[in-house]
Amino acid sequence: MKPASDNELSEIIQEQRTKRSWSQDQLATELGVSRSAISQIENGERGVSSAELKRLSEVFGVTADFLLGLESEPEVILGDPPKKKSNHLPERISVPYHRIEKFKNVLLYLLERCGGKPNIGETVLYKLLYFADFNFYELYEEHMTGATYRKLQYGPVPREFGEIVKEMIRRKDLTSVKDSFYGYPQTRYIPLKKADLNQLTAAEKTVLDSVVERLSDKSAKWLSDYSHEDIPWKATAEKDVIDYELVFYRTPAYSVRDDNSDEQ
Repeated sequence: MKPASDNELSEIIQEQRTKRSWSQDQLATELGVSRSAISQIENGERGVSSAELKRLSEVFGVTADFLLGLESEPEVILGDPPKKKSNHLPERISVPYHRIEKFKNVLLYLLERCGGKPNIGETVLYKLLYFADFNFYELYEEHMTGATYRKLQYGPVPREFGEIVKEMIRRKDLTSVKDSFYGYPQTRYIPLKKADLNQLTAAEKTVLDSVVERLSDKSAKWLSDYSHEDIPWKATAEKDVIDYELVFYRTPAYSVRDDNSDEQ
């Protein structure tokens, strides 16, 4: 596949921005540039530096290769997949309705518990969700949200996050705001409704509470570095989906089955 031209890169950036319902001002804040610079980039009047490309891949939760047109992004379908399948269709991730509701309530629960902390931006939420999902699987050999996490440069990213959050914002379950933390742009989410606790089991709430207690005060950089030493991350090739089964090969420092673990 050939790299995207400047015009194609501009279209991909605009598509990723509008997909998240961000204004040019919001993306400018995330990127640390002026709104006019974003307008010029999207109109193909200005190039993107390597540092800006790296930052764009981080804030969009995609790879630089995707932004450059070297790989495709899987389509996330909320609800049952189409009955007819074709080998010619792009990769699709189908999220069953019950898993969508679980993901929403897990996210709302996390935001209720720690969303008010100044460090809790989107990147930190990715890591809290990852450790909640993988810790739960290690303990019970069952999925909690069933989200698929991809190994990207700054840590595991749930592929379904963007589409589910977009629907939650549309339904007024939560809202997003642009902020900064120690001078770095930050996307924060504010819950507009409470989690339905009937949708969460006692075991799920216990795991979520444990993750909040142990990790929610950490910075995005600390959590990113910490996730890089977890066996599921280390054993996965760059850009691939992280296999939940890898939790059973965790070291004692990460295993939640080990009473002497630092995780306890």
